[in-house]
Amino acid sequence: MTEISSNIKWILRLEGAAVLLLSCLVYFKLSADWLLFMWLFLIPDFTLLGYLISNKTGAVLYNLTHSLLGPAICLAIGLIFNNEISISIGLIWTAHVGFDRALGYGLKYTNGFRYTHLGKIGR
Repeated sequence: MTEISSNIKWILRLEGAAVLLLSCLVYFKLSADWLLFMWLFLIPDFTLLGYLISNKTGAVLYNLTHSLLGPAICLAIGLIFNNEISISIGLIWTAHVGFDRALGYGLKYTNGFRYTHLGKIGR
């Protein structure tokens, strides 16, 4: 793994913040339920329990719930079938991914939680 330069890390983190803010703005414009947002926002982090099994299991589960592929599918289904709950869940999920990226948490490599596509977390 090569370490990402600090200026690229900041661009990726700002990109995550933009995804978070845009997701929240669209959620607000749709007059969606903020109580639902609050309850579901941290649900993807439960996949961290996979690290109790192994680094590989933890990384796979984390990456499945922390890439934008899942929320994009959820949003597409919601838009195609005009399903407000699917759209809400997709926006909440997208906001969560953006939040994690803004904090510097990237997709995980299988050699441990601290090793991400955004570089190593911590010291």
